[in-house]
Amino acid sequence: QVQLVESGGGLVQPGGSLTLSCAVSGTIFGVFSVGWYRQAPGSQRELVASITSTSVINYADSVKGRFTISRDNGKNMAYLQMNSLKPEDTAVYYCNVHLYQYDYWGQGTQVTVSS
Repeated sequence: QVQLVESGGGLVQPGGSLTLSCAVSGTIFGVFSVGWYRQAPGSQRELVASITSTSVINYADSVKGRFTISRDNGKNMAYLQMNSLKPEDTAVYYCNVHLYQYDYWGQGTQVTVSS
């Protein structure tokens, strides 16, 4: 059974930083692409950043230069380093892994950016 567990969310002031972690179990993590998504209240879930099995990386325009996605296949972990956080980054952040028809999600972690 594939499981994804996010951690690292919390309350941070504008301009602050957080690092989200995603622990993946129950599968061969290295072959999957990883995506970090977020969903704010009243909004659709959006892709924030992604990294393929060959480490090709993409970012949403809204987070370029501020967020960094990474993965450690040896530890079955994915990360999202978030710097210069803004109030509009407030959302529930979800980790996703996918490969062809296989698509798995974590339960989400809340990130709140507020003074």
